[in-house]
Amino acid sequence: MMVDSTFALVGKNLSEAMRILGDSQRETEAGPERWRFRASIPGPLQGEGQDVATVLHLVHNLLHDEEEDEDKPSKHRMQNVGEQGHMALLGHSLAAYISVLDRERLRKLTTRILSDTTLWLCRLFSYENGSAYFHEDDRDGLVKVCRLVINARYEEYSSEGYAVLSSKQPVIYQSASGRPGLGQHLCSQLGLPLSSLCTVPCNTIFGSQHQMDVALLDKLIKEDVEAGKLPLLLIANAGTPGAGHTDKLSRLRDLCDQYSMWLHVEGVNLATLALGQASSAIMAATRSDSMTLTPGQWLGLPAVTAVTLYRHEDPAMSLAAGLTSSQPVARLRALPLWLSLQHLGHDGIVHKIRHATALSQHLLQRLKALTSIKTSGVVSPIPPISGASLRDVLGSLMLSIVEDELSSPVVLFKFSQDMSAASSGGSVEGFCAGEKEVLDAFNRWLGEELVQWVPSSGVDVVELEDEGTCVRFSPLLTAAVLGTQQENTEELVEKLSELVPAMCSTMSLRQDFREEVHRHSPSLTYREQLSWPGLGAVRYEPQAEGMDESRREEELQKINSELLKKLQELDSDIIFSTGPEFGTEEDCIFVGMVTEDVDVSELVDTVAALGRDIEESGRLLENMTEVVRKGILEAELQLQKANEEKLMEEGALRQLPLVGSVLNWFSPSKSSIKGRTFNLAAGSLDSTEGTYSSKAQAGRQSQQETPTSSSKKHPGQRLFRRSGGGSDSFSETSSIGQAEETPREGSSSPGIPPPSSPPEEDSHSAADAVVEETQEPAVEEHTHVEVEEEEEEEEERQPEGQEAEQSGR
Repeated sequence: MMVDSTFALVGKNLSEAMRILGDSQRETEAGPERWRFRASIPGPLQGEGQDVATVLHLVHNLLHDEEEDEDKPSKHRMQNVGEQGHMALLGHSLAAYISVLDRERLRKLTTRILSDTTLWLCRLFSYENGSAYFHEDDRDGLVKVCRLVINARYEEYSSEGYAVLSSKQPVIYQSASGRPGLGQHLCSQLGLPLSSLCTVPCNTIFGSQHQMDVALLDKLIKEDVEAGKLPLLLIANAGTPGAGHTDKLSRLRDLCDQYSMWLHVEGVNLATLALGQASSAIMAATRSDSMTLTPGQWLGLPAVTAVTLYRHEDPAMSLAAGLTSSQPVARLRALPLWLSLQHLGHDGIVHKIRHATALSQHLLQRLKALTSIKTSGVVSPIPPISGASLRDVLGSLMLSIVEDELSSPVVLFKFSQDMSAASSGGSVEGFCAGEKEVLDAFNRWLGEELVQWVPSSGVDVVELEDEGTCVRFSPLLTAAVLGTQQENTEELVEKLSELVPAMCSTMSLRQDFREEVHRHSPSLTYREQLSWPGLGAVRYEPQAEGMDESRREEELQKINSELLKKLQELDSDIIFSTGPEFGTEEDCIFVGMVTEDVDVSELVDTVAALGRDIEESGRLLENMTEVVRKGILEAELQLQKANEEKLMEEGALRQLPLVGSVLNWFSPSKSSIKGRTFNLAAGSLDSTEGTYSSKAQAGRQSQQETPTSSSKKHPGQRLFRRSGGGSDSFSETSSIGQAEETPREGSSSPGIPPPSSPPEEDSHSAADAVVEETQEPAVEEHTHVEVEEEEEEEEERQPEGQEAEQSGR
């Protein structure tokens, strides 16, 4: 009863912990209390103990702390742990409890758990008479197997150690398409030099380019034997990490028997052995000497160990290699898997694996209907060949390729378009040289978009040597964890159908964009950036002369930065950005994906017009200070001269305080000083008499309405779109900040500022300042400077002289 109550308490505590940690929407504690928990984590251990719920709340706050600190909520969520996942987690809790039992009871229990799990796995994956080693690191099983083989092939190894290896150096063979770094890890753990590692190239002519070249392997083994080396072990793949292809395991088995080598197999395709309908290429894995399984990934079991099944008759050597342990506690690593397998049952395990393979086949068939998408399942038919024997040989080779690719649960697909025929006009010479790099960039973008918009699909991006960048769908590794269903694959195909047309149109318009930019040379320069998934990159070059290199770089950065801001404010679906985070090009404007109805000519014209406007405005502002200063000095001189002339005309009596007032009352002065207007753009100093004449400023409205583009836009039509486009605007996957909507009926090109024109009051390129006559003239500075004197009424004239009034218009 005590044991039953303890088990119940363990299960209850685990359920409560999963409820608290898994509920991300739970209302957390009040602010001060929550911050007290967070502040106590890095500090010293508190004197008073805390209950289980409080500690779990602390862990919950730490798990979601980063999400709350970010501006946008994180899209990455914890694994959706089902009932079988709860059983695996319960196994870890029970293992900790069982470890405190008395030694005899612990030995009996662990022996039963280990033997049951080994038997179930061997029968499930058709691996007869096998033993099992459970390990946390999925590479650790192979390390132990290598030690077993060394002990078996070198009889004096147990007593002499590594000294016996000097007589015949052991050689480990691995495929070039195998797991990166696996061979180096083996040599590091076994204390072997890297010269003991031999990487076998893959096929280049016949067969899959991800399969080990068996003929070349045979040649390498013969060379090593002739050199006095000992072929020790061969690592084969039943599902390569990148493409999911399977090596010719049957032929490799025969080759290993010929040279007395150990054959080890690993890969995701081993999961299909549980279906009972695996292909002959996969069934050959059951003849291997050892193979590593990862049921935790295949079945969605968190924190479940990997398993290495092996065959060996000497238990002493297995113990020496570390494949078995005399410590009962070490055997408890199998407990979570033991519980999970019982909870799922044979039918549940087969259903999960069958569901994952069905998802891959369904997606493969749906992708074949999409244009510009290449899949891993497309194989060319066998051409007619004269001669029965040669036809049989080649036919068997092609049949094996088809069988391998169609039976693999890994689906690879990529965007592909013939760029030599992509441009709508112009030569593509020099463009096809970087075709592979451009396609890689587009496929990298495609994979990132699919990961963002359809996260439940579990797709990722892989880099392959021959195919380049591809998008991979491997449901055996992700479906059980993410809960992927057929609806998610349909959503994936639907999103692909939206993205591919934009990619096709962007690819076809890249050359047109380059030619349009060259047409605006030297103000615009095209920047070659093959790794950019978009229309291209452009830079505005300042046209000012006489600047040194440092000043020119500063001006270039300033103009392009301001130009990028203006482009991002336009009412357009096109994304303008600074490019890749670690790109080589700086101070450039990168144009993203576009649709087929985009007018590239108008787009480039707008970029050039905006850049020219920014450059001229900046140049005007730089010269404003000097121009205004000179204009003010000239205006002061003219006003001073006019004041002296007026003084001579009125006579000295009018300047006397009392006499002047009397004279002005009897005979008012008729003369007045005309103000001065200084136009910064024209550089002229004129009288203000014309300023106050009727209709003097009637032409300003027409100057402000100067358009930057002659193209007429329909109401609601976005910028850079050709009229009559058949497709709706393509919404980019990342939003851009758009300017506020303004009335557009009177503008031919909305959202684009007008180019520089004669200075106006409202455009801040001209303003007026009027200064009246004083004994010491005062001047107020604006973009336009006007200096004038208002006529004074004689009765308001002060004895000290004329009153000065300053006004700016």
